[in-house]
Amino acid sequence: MQTNFLSQQFNAGFLAENPTACPANATICDGTSCVLPDDNFNQTLSVVLSTVLTIMLALVMFSMGCNVELKNFLGHIKRPWGIFVGFLCQFGIMPLTAFLLSLAFNILPIQAVVVLIMGCCPGGTASNVIAYWVDGDMDLSISMTTCSTLLAMGMMPLCLFIYTKMWTDSDAIVLPYNSIGTSLVALVIPVSFGIFVNHKWPSKAKIILKVGSIVGAVLIVVIAVVGGILYRGSWIISPKLWIIGTIFPAAGYILGFFLARIAGLSWHRCRTVSLETGMQNTQLCSTIVQLSFTPEQLELMFTFPLLYSIFQLLFALLILGGYRLYRRHHVKTQTDVEKTEQKEDSNSNAKINGGFVSDEMK
Repeated sequence: MQTNFLSQQFNAGFLAENPTACPANATICDGTSCVLPDDNFNQTLSVVLSTVLTIMLALVMFSMGCNVELKNFLGHIKRPWGIFVGFLCQFGIMPLTAFLLSLAFNILPIQAVVVLIMGCCPGGTASNVIAYWVDGDMDLSISMTTCSTLLAMGMMPLCLFIYTKMWTDSDAIVLPYNSIGTSLVALVIPVSFGIFVNHKWPSKAKIILKVGSIVGAVLIVVIAVVGGILYRGSWIISPKLWIIGTIFPAAGYILGFFLARIAGLSWHRCRTVSLETGMQNTQLCSTIVQLSFTPEQLELMFTFPLLYSIFQLLFALLILGGYRLYRRHHVKTQTDVEKTEQKEDSNSNAKINGGFVSDEMK
């Protein structure tokens, strides 16, 4: 312990005298930009937070399942037009957009690869929470997330093989099938319990849903903040990656919405497909990157998944805010519709009964 203390004192004094130098334990150094290995405290904090966030995410997905009607969910599986449109967006639009953006900005090969990995990832579970808040089709949202995660086991290797050939050998990219499987289990099991609760106790399911939707909104923000704290890199990311990280999720939202509309889906399903397209599983992308590349390569690419997650969240919040404003000023609430129908019924009864309107109808 005394040796460690003296070492820390020496490092602190050395850095004070040499502000441009990197710490002795830095794994990557480039001038003043250093990547430090995680200390024991940071590793412990990461494990604790990962455990807590996993439990919270399972509870949120359980609550989202409480808004899924088993009959409607099975209907999407039996008549999977919406799921098919989502599939085209997820594994057609997103990898192609990533490829075109990489070409257009002429980024380094290793940076193009991380952009493509992000484009080939399945949809993230955060899309289910946002879909609920924009009155999307929750049955479609859950089924799309489930199917895209399942299909990712085959579609990710295929898309990466097609699009990364000009930059790297696709065999160099390690796909963590165990992480994909874990994501699938973490999604399917709590959602299944939620569907069961909604089927058996619909009144209790509504209460669980309201609580879970609020917790889910908080969880999305917490994950973004925690990710920013735990990614201890002080290097400056390439401006081109900043631009791509901004454009990419916005393009996913817009293209997903228009493709769904062209396919003839209803407005609330278009919003759902849009969110499922733009919101990617950034945690899976980070895992793939860490498993596949050296520390020197990570210096150029590691923060892109975090960058994408920040902007996909910002644009999702803008979509949510815009929709809420539109709904407040242009869309009748369910209560307004019921009152209008009730008034029309009372007027028709009045005509039939010679102008008499009962007190209950006034």
